[in-house]
Amino acid sequence: MVGQINAGLHTTAQLCREHLLAPSLIHRLRKEVEDRGEAAFTDGAKTDRSAELRIAELERYCGQLALENSILKKSLATYPLKKGTR
Repeated sequence: MVGQINAGLHTTAQLCREHLLAPSLIHRLRKEVEDRGEAAFTDGAKTDRSAELRIAELERYCGQLALENSILKKSLATYPLKKGTR
């Protein structure tokens, strides 16, 4: 940010005018800092990879099922159809 900002010396309105920010952004960031402390400034996606690992696992499983389906379809195509069935 431009210039030095000392805590408590600027109002929200002053900060918003000076840095062209919406007041709602300042209030949201302040609440997030109060709730999460320093963790508000870290990237949660980098620290918690469990969701990413779960997605990769499900994608592998989906690929395996698609391969099995393909094999089953090919094997069923080799059997002759009985009369009265399609």
